[in-house]
Amino acid sequence: MIETRNQRPNVWDRVDDQQLAAIHRFNQGYIDFLNQAKTEREAIAYIQKRALDQGFLPLQQQDRVGPGEKLLVNHRGKLAALIIMGQNPADGFNLVVSHVDTPRLDLKPRPLYEADNMALFKTHYYGGIKKYQWPTIPLALHGVVVKKNGERISVCIGEKDDDLVFVITDLLPHLAKEQMDKKMNEGIKGEDLNILVGSTPVRDLKEDAFKQHILDLLLKNYGIEEDDFTSAELQAVPAFKAREVGLDRSMVGSYGQDDRVSAYTALEAVLEVENPQRTVICLFADKEEIGSTGNTGLQSLAVENIAAELLYKAGLPEYYRVRQALSKSYALSADVNAAVDPTFPEVFEKMNCSYLSAGVVLTKYTGSRGKAESNDANPEFVAAVRRLLDEEAVVWQVGELGKVDIGGGGTVAQYLANYGMEVVDCGVAVLSMHSPFEIVSKADVYMAYRAYRVFMQKMT
Repeated sequence: MIETRNQRPNVWDRVDDQQLAAIHRFNQGYIDFLNQAKTEREAIAYIQKRALDQGFLPLQQQDRVGPGEKLLVNHRGKLAALIIMGQNPADGFNLVVSHVDTPRLDLKPRPLYEADNMALFKTHYYGGIKKYQWPTIPLALHGVVVKKNGERISVCIGEKDDDLVFVITDLLPHLAKEQMDKKMNEGIKGEDLNILVGSTPVRDLKEDAFKQHILDLLLKNYGIEEDDFTSAELQAVPAFKAREVGLDRSMVGSYGQDDRVSAYTALEAVLEVENPQRTVICLFADKEEIGSTGNTGLQSLAVENIAAELLYKAGLPEYYRVRQALSKSYALSADVNAAVDPTFPEVFEKMNCSYLSAGVVLTKYTGSRGKAESNDANPEFVAAVRRLLDEEAVVWQVGELGKVDIGGGGTVAQYLANYGMEVVDCGVAVLSMHSPFEIVSKADVYMAYRAYRVFMQKMT
């Protein structure tokens, strides 16, 4: 075995008492964000509020824009951009792009049914999950319901200390021999992820009495009728809160840290940027976990539309300037990587994988096996980012996503690179990624914030 520990930086070894206090203080704000923003809509609402409080103005309300101005874009409540105008936007942008969607369970359009003296919701999982991790944990229900008349009902059930919660059941070990003999990905199937929502009937009703009781409660307490599920976006997420982890309180455990750790650190960074030479765009995207599809994902024209509006309102209406500006841009795809897990060393190639508390991770390429669907950053750009981080004493490391033939994953980097801009992945190492309770190092969270801030302010 090749020993690599002494070749790796460790943030805790490199910070003084003042920086140590700053790390813990910064992460208290991060924990608060995780508890407030468990869906992409909630994350975007949080980001918008923080930006407006800091003097950002909605771009759509501005006729003209100029250097130093701070602008906000909110697209359908699920994608946002914070922009700080530089001296000449035609010279390109410094982008930091994260995503605010996370793996979860979505309610189906017709979710409610009853069986065996119980009422349940059917779900369809979103993103890459291990299905067996979701039964027997408390779940909360978040989202929106839009009625036919356009009325919008916000839903958040299960987060208050005295709130009810929901749950998916599992077999007792005494009856689970056949289940436990199956492969792990077959022990719980997608159609088994049914959420228990009630067990009392409407008295004297002979058919669908348990289902009807739930419908009565939904109408009475929330104004929701059964047909309204058709135009709803309701998500079941873990009901537990973000917490400090470890006797030394050195880690944060929470649902949704992929990729809200990047979103929060990028947000805090951009709020501190002042009068940059190059125009800064801090973008928070949706749907990365299902391929960046849809009109709020980065396979849409969101980046191009934002750039076009900026240049038009900066007095540069010619469309070819949009293409030029994007091709001259520099971007960090702010997304997480997998931390080496000592319990499962067989999937990691330790010379080239990332470690907890070793700083923010530069990932030259992602993809799966043979670099499929990877951006594969150019070495000239990686060298420029390395130099900038070293000059600013930001602790960083390099990392791949596991051994070559084991698997892999993707980020939004490839969609940004389509414009011809320079892109490299840069984010935090995570343990138990895509689980209901992911783990990160507080030290890495802080270094990600510092990396994004210096990139937006100083990358030229």
